[in-house]
Amino acid sequence: VQLVESGGGLVQAGGSLRLSCVASGFTFSNTAMGWYRQAPGKQRELVATISFGGGNIHYADSVKGRFTISRDNALNTMYLQMNSLKPEDTAIYTCIAFMAENYWGQGTQVTVSS
Repeated sequence: VQLVESGGGLVQAGGSLRLSCVASGFTFSNTAMGWYRQAPGKQRELVATISFGGGNIHYADSVKGRFTISRDNALNTMYLQMNSLKPEDTAIYTCIAFMAENYWGQGTQVTVSS
């Protein structure tokens, strides 16, 4: 199983980024997925989840209305579109595959400057 994130970077407050998570080694189209984030000195936060078919989506209150999770099962890829970014969104963002044993990517850094 491999999960590889990309798309992080440095952006000014109010800006946008799109994260990608490319999956391999398992049946992506049968697997619920999600994004976590962890900021320095803070607990890990579940940002968003998406069901295997994409029809069931949940967001943390902190990102509702600003972030959009999606997936393309043909490409084995999950996305996180992040708009109206705030300095408090600064964190390492990691994708997760929810299986009997959960699998994690290595994470991608998102830094939002004020």
